[in-house]
Amino acid sequence: MHVNIVVHSGIASFPMLYELMIGLRYTRAQPRDSDGRGGNRFISFIALISMLGLALGVAALIVVLSVMNGFQKELRTRILGVVSHVQISSESGELTDWLTVLQGAAQHPKVLAAAPYVQQQGMLTYDGQVKGVMVRGILPEAEDKVADLARHMRAGKLDDLVPGEFGIVLGSELARALRVQPGEKVTLLAPQGLVTPAAILPRMKQFRVVGIFEVGMFEFDSGLALMHMEDAQTLYRMGQAVSGVRLKLDDLFAAQQVGRELMRFLPADTWISDWTRSHANFFRAVDIEKRMMFLILLLIVAVAAFNIVSTLVMAVQDKRADIAILRTLGASPRSIMSIFIVQGTLIGAIGLLAGVGGGVALALNIDVVVPALERAMGMQFLAKDVYYISDLPSDLHWDDVWTISSVSFVLTLLATLYPSWRASRTPPAEALRYE
Repeated sequence: MHVNIVVHSGIASFPMLYELMIGLRYTRAQPRDSDGRGGNRFISFIALISMLGLALGVAALIVVLSVMNGFQKELRTRILGVVSHVQISSESGELTDWLTVLQGAAQHPKVLAAAPYVQQQGMLTYDGQVKGVMVRGILPEAEDKVADLARHMRAGKLDDLVPGEFGIVLGSELARALRVQPGEKVTLLAPQGLVTPAAILPRMKQFRVVGIFEVGMFEFDSGLALMHMEDAQTLYRMGQAVSGVRLKLDDLFAAQQVGRELMRFLPADTWISDWTRSHANFFRAVDIEKRMMFLILLLIVAVAAFNIVSTLVMAVQDKRADIAILRTLGASPRSIMSIFIVQGTLIGAIGLLAGVGGGVALALNIDVVVPALERAMGMQFLAKDVYYISDLPSDLHWDDVWTISSVSFVLTLLATLYPSWRASRTPPAEALRYE
């Protein structure tokens, strides 16, 4: 049974559920009177610790997920600086009618740019050093529209790749392994050999290093070499054919959808691959790591939330006489249960709001906080000579914040049920026997 208490203030009055009023009152520490009655400050201290623990857990969860989102975004950006959103190739490995395919794919409303490419394997040698490489022939003016290689150039530029001059651009790790500098010449060995009466001789051609790029991914920096598409066609005897066509979309997450839609307009022997397939295992591993980190950190929130159980258990023991008096005045067990649910929920809500506010503020300003900590401690968390990503990136997703808030609030609410139920089962006569 709900009893309404009318509170008068001046000429205005308004009804309020007494369960809410008492629950709010129990949350605050009340000074004891001359009879020893009143609030228990130790219980309020435990409630404060529960709030701080919940706030710390929620803030840590928001910050860690934001940092992982930032790493995922940074890695995706670096990978897509070399790998296009969608690639169209042929089952035979050579796309002869590539101009028609390029023009047809470019008509899709989500396709921003398209560029042909030649991709083959080779071996680079210089001054006794030998390295296997993936050779990619490109059109510099078109490649700059589908990839971000131009902004990753450390020396030279893509426009230095001129057809017929046999220039080559190397990854930074590849150039370091070969100990070669811009302007020097390297020898490229193609797997397609020259058949002579004496033997099969490998095809070799000297290239002048005109540039060095560094995208921050070891896979590309150590094993990718770029040259002009016409030079690659000449070296690998492909004539006018190419290996495929690369596409850039206005929305990289629509790559699978666009690929399915393009299949209806392309020849049957063409293959369509997108960035999610070419690096599926890598991004799946990052996603699994993020989910596992969420579950692990959620345990911290769960521990903090269930600290409310001990707070409410002590509060119930401390308020046994009050519960008995309320029961004798006609309060139902449901009302008693509501009082302590309000108390526990309020403790959790305050901690949750503090955690969300602190976590969001830290996630949005982590690029300022981390450098300040590094200066204060005299150390660098991610050394540039060890990690390709030397800064802690942060990418706050509000859907993550809502998920964390919702799950934390549910855990807090669940933590209040058992102590509140035990309070509602308190027998009035037993509680008042020694009062």
